[in-house]
Formats: sequence, structure tokens, C-alpha cells
Amino acid sequence: MELKSTSFGKHLAQHPYNRVRLLNAGVEVSGDKHHYLIPFNQLIQIRCKRGIVWGELEFELPEQKVVRLHGTEWQETQRFYQYLLNIWQTWSQEMSGVSAGVLHGQIEKITQIEQQDKWFKRADLADVQKDIQEAFSAVPVPVERLNDFDNCRDDYQTCLRWLEQGKRSVTQRNLAWTERVIADNRDFFDTVEVSPLNESQCRAVVNGEDSVLVLAGAGSGKTSVLVARAGWLLRRQEALPEQILLLAFGRQAADEMNTRIKERLHTDGIKAKTFHALALQIIQEGSKKAPKISKLETDAKARRSLLIKTWQQQCAEKKVQASGWRQWMTDELEWTVPDGDYWKNKSLAERLGSRLERWLSLMRMHGGSQAEMIESAPEEVKDLFTKRIRLMAPLMKAWKTALKDEGAVDFSGLIHQAVNILEKGRFVSPWKHILVDEFQDISPQRALLLSALRKLNKHTSLFAVGDDWQAIYRFSGAELSLTTAFATNFGEGAQCALDTTYRFNDRIGEIANKFVQQNPHQLKKPLNSLTKGNKKNVVILPDEQMEKLLDKLSGYVTADERILVLARYHHLRPQILEKAATRWPKLNLEFMTIHASKGQQAEYVIIVGLHEGNDGFPAAARESLLEEVLLPEPEDFMDAEERRLLYVAMTRAKHQVWLMQDKERPSVFVEQLEDIGVPVQRKP
Repeated sequence: MELKSTSFGKHLAQHPYNRVRLLNAGVEVSGDKHHYLIPFNQLIQIRCKRGIVWGELEFELPEQKVVRLHGTEWQETQRFYQYLLNIWQTWSQEMSGVSAGVLHGQIEKITQIEQQDKWFKRADLADVQKDIQEAFSAVPVPVERLNDFDNCRDDYQTCLRWLEQGKRSVTQRNLAWTERVIADNRDFFDTVEVSPLNESQCRAVVNGEDSVLVLAGAGSGKTSVLVARAGWLLRRQEALPEQILLLAFGRQAADEMNTRIKERLHTDGIKAKTFHALALQIIQEGSKKAPKISKLETDAKARRSLLIKTWQQQCAEKKVQASGWRQWMTDELEWTVPDGDYWKNKSLAERLGSRLERWLSLMRMHGGSQAEMIESAPEEVKDLFTKRIRLMAPLMKAWKTALKDEGAVDFSGLIHQAVNILEKGRFVSPWKHILVDEFQDISPQRALLLSALRKLNKHTSLFAVGDDWQAIYRFSGAELSLTTAFATNFGEGAQCALDTTYRFNDRIGEIANKFVQQNPHQLKKPLNSLTKGNKKNVVILPDEQMEKLLDKLSGYVTADERILVLARYHHLRPQILEKAATRWPKLNLEFMTIHASKGQQAEYVIIVGLHEGNDGFPAAARESLLEEVLLPEPEDFMDAEERRLLYVAMTRAKHQVWLMQDKERPSVFVEQLEDIGVPVQRKP
């Protein structure tokens, strides 16, 4: 059966198509020079329209394409249209049954996903969407028509939702599963730690993405979440104890983690390691060698002694060195350097010792030659930077000589060797799950070790807890961007937040949170306290009131309560503490730098050294040109890391914080603290 345009209609229409012929399962539209075959499985709609005289047939195709036939006699057009429509609809109804079968098979897979008793990973969404696309391509009608059939409509809409709103569907599905699994396993979450886990902790523990970052403010139970995560993997039989790797950033932290794991999970199979212990294991198993770690890496006293002794020897033996170091300290550090043999000055040497360690560490982490370091410096400072590198060169040589004499390697060399072994595939990883504490302290070198380890087994998951508000180790190579851009660096996964602090009251939390979030680049997160405070839980005092403050504390602080005195630098230790043992013998007083206080807590915290200028707090963005060139780019906010450092100091306290200011030259932080409501008092 066919339909043709009339001669006059063809002449007036001036259209490429003037004839349509019905085929077995389609139509053929043609003209003098054009030909178009339209199978029924590409036909979305057929429309019949009437013009002033003639009829018009319109065939709608996918992607909004339309083929039209003009100039046909109207009565014939109607008859052809009705006949064609009946045949096409009969065919469509038959094909809808086939389509329903294809869609139903896909719905069964989606139903299994929605009902399975495990987390559905976002990474698996791509596979589901691919299956849906393949199912759509397997139906014998255009996908756009599936919504027209009663036996296909519901299944099609479900598939379409997973295809177009996949992430939302996964989120809704996982949320429902999370609520159900937490309720079903309430006994575990109530007993895995000393105190029952709260809802945000539980949600973080059960999150099953391959890469999970848990952002947790001070005192919010990061370690509890790590312990519970390990216990959850065991409970769900997702891993054996030896398949779980716990990583910490220090030997003491790793030991504490092991003790906690043993007490709470009753297993010796999970062993927390430092990154360096992990590197050592990889080297030993991957190369059958047992490198020795230099005692200089583990003995801070010996390390500083070597550097100071070398520095003093260089100054004593070489006038150029003595002159260069004097200029460095006076011009750049703005120190007052004594006349004569200044290097013999004990307090000056002690003050410089920590800087020597820092600068040497930066040079070691750079890993390149002196020439490569110098080449990396901007042209406008290259000459001065060259002088600094040459002053440090004897210390670097002394360090390498000491390592050679020991037959040992330092930490940087250890991790470098381990990464090489992993990249060459010489190590078989036994771990399915890697759990990392204090992730904000990670450096590019440690991140490279993690990435290389995960590449050995693409199914190895990474679960990290950290706090970008406590990122204070840029000077030692830590890069905050590895945390803030976690998904970019370690794969798309999930980011969770712990929203409750168990350490300090809400007043300390309010002030600390407001202060650190004055930097708009810090990641936002809630942190609620379980205990109420008052306006005087955080107070600014003149530094000359230190003695009276300790007198007052001696009247009510009990022997089992701890008082931490914190400063930006070790040499700012208050002189009055020299007589504390006899003046206030019952007070449990301890002094340390703020960096050293990380991970500590005390009932009371006194922060000293809030002054501007030389050795002030906040410190300069960089103390040395060496740091400016070798450290990562500073953050785009004034005193960003120093602000986090004060946050760390304040959040060590459970009950009370005193900030001791120099009234003659107050720190800029004092005014900023006043602006957010911290009261200033004349006396305690």
C-alpha cells in the first residue's frame, strides 16, 4: 500500500518527499532524488494533518528528527494514515512485551542492589548505568516510547531514575541501608568503645566507599572511629585481622593505637604502624634487605647536638661561615646576635637548633642536588638563596657522613626505597583495608607511598580520619591540599564529619571554631559540645598576671587535674616555671610547645607568648628565604597555619583557657579574639 502526492500538490509543495510506501515493518518515504527508509523500531510517532487543500503525514524519529510528506489528497491521506497507524500500533503492542521482559531483567538487578546487605559504592554506579544503557539498546522500540506502554512504564521510570539521577539514587539507597544496619547492630556500636558511638560516628564507620575521609574536630573521637572501623570490618567478615593496616604518624601514637585495639577488639592480628615502619617492611620483603634507620631520626637530642656542633665548628673555623650566619640571623631572622664568638652562646645555639633541623629537613625532602635547589629559586632572590644553601651545605654533608658511618638511612630515603619497590611490583600486599589517623599531617612523599601501595590491589580501600583545622606541620612537609582535595588525590568516595566533641565545653568550642573559620578556605564542619560553659571559659590576661593566675589555680585545681602551659616556641617558656615545683608543689604543671601538644588534653590550658614582632605569635609566614623557596606555596589567607595552631592550643583544654598577652605589643590575634567575644581581664 502506498500514498502519493498529486501532481499539483507536488508542484506547490516543492518538497523532497512525495511518496510513502508501507513495508513489512516500516515505511519508505521517497521523492525524485531522495529516499528514506523508516523501520518501525525507529518510529516514535505518526501524525496526520490537513492543510488548506491537501493532506500532510509527519513521521517523528529519535533526536527530534522529522520526515514529512506534503501535497497528498486529503481523503486518501486519512485512509492511509488509519491503516498504517493500526499496523504500527499492533506491532508496537507486540514489541512492548519483548521490551517489558528486557526491562524486568534490569529491574531484578536493581532490586538486588537495593536489598543487598552492604554498602553500594559510587564507583559501581557506572556499571549499573552501563547495564541500563545496554538494556535500552536491546529493546525493539525507541526508548522514548517505553513510557507509552503500561507494561513498561514503571520499570522504565525506575531505570531512568538510576540513569539520570544515579548519585541521588545511590545516596537514598545507602541512607536507608545505613539506618537499618546501625539499628540492627546497636549492640556493637554501644560496646566497641568505652562510650557508645554517636550517630555521626556510626555513619562514618559503616560507610563502604573505597576512599573515605572523616573530618573530625578536636576531641570528637577520631581514634574511636578508627578502632570501631577495624572492629566493623571484622564483624562483617570483610577482612581478616592481618588484612587491615592501621597507619599513624608517630611511634607513640601507633603504640597507643595497638593498645586500644587489643583492649577493645581483643585481637593481636591488627598492627598499627608508622609510615616509616611500613616502608621498612616493604623493603625487607621486597628486596630481602634490612636497612637500618639512623638513630638521628629517632633521637632528637642526638640530632640537634650533631647540627649545633657542626654549625659551631664551621663558625669557629671559617670566617666566611661566621659572617654569613651572623648576617642570616640579624638581617632575616631579626635576632640580636652577641659580639665576638657568638656561636658559643648557649641560648642562641639552642634557639637556632630547631631552625637548623627544619631547614635540613626541607633540603632532604627536596631530594635534589644543591644546584637543583638553587635553580628552583626565583631570579630576584637566587643570589641570596645560593648563600643560604652554601651555609647549610656543611650541615647536609655532616648528616650524610653520620648516616654513612652508621650504615643507615634516614626517613626520606626509607620511603623513597619503598616506593621504588612497590612501583616495580616486588611486594605482595596483604592488606585489603588501610586506615590512617591524623590524615591532615600527610606529606606528598607519604601520599605517594599510599598510592603506590593501593595500585598493587585496586580493591584496597582507604579510610582516613583527620582535621584540616589542625593542619600545623607545613614546615615539615605536610600539604593541606592532600586533605582538602582528598577525592582528587585518592579517588572519588565519601566525606563524613563527626559533629560532637567530648573534650571541651561549648564556650571553648564556640570561640575556637569561630576563630579558625575566619579563614574562609577552611572546610566547614559542625562541632557541638556535650557540656555547657560560660563566658569566662576563655579569657585574655596580661602576661604579668601569670604568677597570680597560678596562685589562684593552686587554690582549687586537684592533684589529678592537669595544667598545660603552651607557647609558640620552646625558648618562650615562662621564667616563673623554674620555681613552680616548690612554689606550687601540688599543681600538675607541664610546659610544651603548641606543636608538641597535638593529641594532648588537660583540664586547664595557659597559652603564653601572644605578642607581635620577633618570635611573635603569629609567626611570620616564613622565617627564612630557604623556607620560602623549598616549602609549598603558602595559603591565600594571612596567618592561616598560625591560626590553626592557636586553634590546636585552645582545644587542648577541657574546662578553661587563659591567653596571656603582652599589652605593650599585643599579637594581632588578641584583637581578633576580642572581636568574636573573648573577654579581656586585668587580673585572674
